[in-house]
Amino acid sequence: MSASLRSLLAVLATCAAAAALAAPAMVATGEPLRDARLDGLNGPARQLSSYRGRPLLINVWASWCGPCRAEMSSLERLAWRDEARRFAIIGISTDDYRDRARDWLRSSNATISQYLDHELELETMLGASRLPLTVLVDERGVVLERVYGAREWDDAQSLALIRRAFRLDAAAARQAHPR
Repeated sequence: MSASLRSLLAVLATCAAAAALAAPAMVATGEPLRDARLDGLNGPARQLSSYRGRPLLINVWASWCGPCRAEMSSLERLAWRDEARRFAIIGISTDDYRDRARDWLRSSNATISQYLDHELELETMLGASRLPLTVLVDERGVVLERVYGAREWDDAQSLALIRRAFRLDAAAARQAHPR
């Protein structure tokens, strides 16, 4: 191997290593999410950190994803339940084209705050290797659970998962019997 080829390979290896270190990785369960700018699809832009202070359910979807579209109505129904007042629900679209995501949201009459991912930042941080993905996050921004695949988010099993993860039953008991 010539010296110039070895030099070129060394430069490429160094660049690849630097890129791998610079690329943010998925946040592990039990770790806090990094802050990120949320680009509003059906409302204003916000910072992810603005949701701190109460639990957060994040649904990652795409307009071309049939299972994502199928579960969206159950998320809307969940948002209208009484216990949903104790946590926030947001959606993150991984669509490459803003107009496609917005068109689908309009046709679905979505009321949940929806945002568009940029340059795979949220997709990577949340671990959206497949869609749909729903991430349950505590009031400090710590990832509690990841649920891959579509579900009925307002059925008994999903409500039990949400109550357990967000400790809603314990919170309700504290409110009913303050010390």
